Amino acid sequence: MNQAAETTAIPALSDAPAHREALTDAVMALADAHGDDLDGLRRALLALLKQTLAEGRAAARARLLEERDGLRCARRLSWLMDSVVQALHAVFTRRFFPVSNPSTSERLAIVATGGYGRGAMAPGSDVDLLFLTPWKPTPWSESIVEAVLYLLWDLKLKVGHATRSIDECIRESRGDLTIRTSVLEARLVAGDAALFEEMARRFDAEVVEGTAAEFVEGKLGERDARLRQLGAVSRYVVEPNVKEGKGGLRDLNTLFWIGKYVYRVRDARELVRAGLFLRQEYARFNECEEFLWRVRCHMHFITGRAEERLSFDLQPQVAAELGYTDHGALSGVERFMKRYFLIAKDVGDLTAIVCAAMEAQHAKKRPMLDRFMKRLKPVARLKSADFLLEGDRLTVRSEDVFRNDPVNLVRLFSLAQQHNLALHPHASRLVTRSLKLITRAIREDREANRLFLGVLTSKNSPEAVLRAMNETGVLGRFIPEFGRVVAMMQFNMYHHYTVDEHLLRAVGVLAEIDAGRMQDEHPVSNRIIGTLQHRRALYVAVFLHDIAKGRPEDHSIAGARVARRLCPRLGLTRAETELVAWLIEHHLLMSMTAQSRDLADPVTIDTFGQVIQTVERLKLLMILTVADIKAVGPGVWNGWKGELLRTLYFETESYITGGHGDTARSERIRNAQEALRALLPSWDDATFEAYAARHYPAYWLKVNPERKARQAELFRRTAADGHTTATAVVTDQFRGVTELTVMAPDHPRLLAIITGACAAAGGNIVDAQIFTTADGIALDTIFISRAFDEDADELRRGERIGEAMVRALKGEVKIADLVAARGSKTRTRPFRIDPEVIIDNSLSNRETVLEISCLDRTGLLYDLTTAIGGLNLNISSAHIVTFGEHAVDTFYVTDLTNAKIVAPSRQAAIRRRLLEVLKTPSAAGPQGQRKTGVRTAAP
Repeated sequence: MNQAAETTAIPALSDAPAHREALTDAVMALADAHGDDLDGLRRALLALLKQTLAEGRAAARARLLEERDGLRCARRLSWLMDSVVQALHAVFTRRFFPVSNPSTSERLAIVATGGYGRGAMAPGSDVDLLFLTPWKPTPWSESIVEAVLYLLWDLKLKVGHATRSIDECIRESRGDLTIRTSVLEARLVAGDAALFEEMARRFDAEVVEGTAAEFVEGKLGERDARLRQLGAVSRYVVEPNVKEGKGGLRDLNTLFWIGKYVYRVRDARELVRAGLFLRQEYARFNECEEFLWRVRCHMHFITGRAEERLSFDLQPQVAAELGYTDHGALSGVERFMKRYFLIAKDVGDLTAIVCAAMEAQHAKKRPMLDRFMKRLKPVARLKSADFLLEGDRLTVRSEDVFRNDPVNLVRLFSLAQQHNLALHPHASRLVTRSLKLITRAIREDREANRLFLGVLTSKNSPEAVLRAMNETGVLGRFIPEFGRVVAMMQFNMYHHYTVDEHLLRAVGVLAEIDAGRMQDEHPVSNRIIGTLQHRRALYVAVFLHDIAKGRPEDHSIAGARVARRLCPRLGLTRAETELVAWLIEHHLLMSMTAQSRDLADPVTIDTFGQVIQTVERLKLLMILTVADIKAVGPGVWNGWKGELLRTLYFETESYITGGHGDTARSERIRNAQEALRALLPSWDDATFEAYAARHYPAYWLKVNPERKARQAELFRRTAADGHTTATAVVTDQFRGVTELTVMAPDHPRLLAIITGACAAAGGNIVDAQIFTTADGIALDTIFISRAFDEDADELRRGERIGEAMVRALKGEVKIADLVAARGSKTRTRPFRIDPEVIIDNSLSNRETVLEISCLDRTGLLYDLTTAIGGLNLNISSAHIVTFGEHAVDTFYVTDLTNAKIVAPSRQAAIRRRLLEVLKTPSAAGPQGQRKTGVRTAAP
């Protein structure tokens, strides 16, 4: 670098004007030193500016860690870019393309737009520039624009740019809302100030004047379209987009654009004087903006790119940078994400405030459809001394409504629900400002609790009303236990929403079942809900089932304790209270039993039935379990889970009502054989009797008649072809699975080969039925999640997996190599789960149960079945459950003599070997990876 540049000290970035002036001086010194050597000057400029940007960004990151102010960091980065652009403008206009006697056409203003125009940039933000000319560009202005752009591109900056005259800016702003917003945020960086001021003056007079309502509607419409495109139906998704997502920076930008356009202000602080925000609301705006900028800047610094999605990978790193540590039962990352979602909620509150103000000014059209109640009915005449209708929305008669009677803070929502009314934004804003009126006395008020229980158990959109109560803050204030879980995230891949959002969605699912709108998807729940004796206890249990998440103890036990304290306050009887507490304490039992236990084993039903005890409890727990699973997130519920739950329900109902026992078992086997005989009319009696004798009792009890018939035909067809190995594939669209049946001579590694072939093909196994006939033929049916909507596509996929199994059984391919190749392509996840192996002989009369809990990864099931085979254990059934990244795989096993494993030394050896498999990355892929590309889960 030239000596002149080296000796020019550039002040710290915190002193923005001095930094810009010093950098311009350094650039001009380089120009003086290089004289006519323009190529050399260009190379020196590039080196100096690269160094300036690197040092400036490093300084900004250091100050961010020190000051913990994201907005100040974003402004520093904008100042840094200003310094670069101004220096380039100076050197190109004075040295490269000087004009001694400029004409009126040879004028140019370099204007920042977009986020850069607002004076705030993240490390990876685009540099949005408008090159403004008075009229058509001249060769001189074109040369300047080209030179500036090429050097910025050489600096590896992402530059968005446009060259327009003032007339073009005005004309295009009128016809394009995006360009209009860009000009609204324009800020002069370098060049002709008078030119810029003329453009700003004409923009106000010729574009903004008289178009406020149009602009507000357009920007809110853009916001809705953006969120729809992102699929951001909720701001509480656990991997939010910090820039574009609901409750993110773009929503704040939209609010400022609207305020700036409607109130004609240049600075956000002026919105208080204009009356849009109260002082404390503007303080919330600043707090939200600073926090979101801090998160976004850290994300860009950590990744080295413009990463806007706060993924699971990034969350722990950003939490650490922000200084969040573990506290109580919450990890640092969970505490950070709770803060994030509370900020996102505040952004939503500010959006509602702006919409209310715009309507009051008639700058925003009133909504044509009710956004609060989705199914409007004729509105009855409202009779209330405290509330009135403004149009078709409920609002307050005076500002003192809540101060005079704080119970009105609950009554407002009760009336809205009864009459199918949306809340007026003014009423919502007044509610939020009156939350301190909800004191202990109001929480214990009999009328307030009666009204709330009516809202919760109503058949008229309880989810929507509860969500409105949550958004305004009433719900968390009235039910403090609920307030503790507002915005609480659980750091795992399984739960898609925050705890409060999950609970509200679960109430919504229950209401849909109650209304009879889920008959096809949930036939049993739909049928039994009308027979319940304790309907309101069910609603309260669903609302409270995860209320104690985030506490050091088991949330089910703690939640039952919360219910015993809260339910009497709500007006439930002692019997109802105990029932709610029981449901919360056991709300995971049915799901875990259905998915991880052998439902054909009498001990499973006996153990489960002893806890349930009554048919009423069974009905309540069935419906609660369905609502819980469905509210976890998109794609978590599937027909396979429904089938398992229905099977457990009917088996337990039979047990409780006296239809289950040893005598019934033999009768059920005989009935199953008779049912199969009826499905095989072409078989003669001798052939059928010989076939039936090949199967043990477990086969007759576990397998449904249609599958038995298909397998019988598979046996006969395979024997006729002279083969010993065959596969068959059947799709099941309702349950969302594909059945792969494998028939082959039994041997210890058979199941490992089958699971390995599935893993290698990306097949996600959700369950397995494993049988061996009396003459040594294995009959294993693997159920895998569907990958295609069309049956023809899914059949082809299943047949490819079956062919891979047959080739592996014949020794034509090595499954271990295929699994390893599949696993190497999978990305690790930032989760830690301590592996655990439980060996239990109490869960079955005939087998030992191995329950293996660990971090999921590619090839896990293959590794486990290989290890179990190597331990000389026979697997009689396998049950696979995955909670996001957490796998819980259960195997019913015996030793080679078909006996349980009872010797402590033998159990210790099994546990030790399986833990070795879980703790050691296998050839199938590094630990921390999922076993397949499709996820299964249970609550």
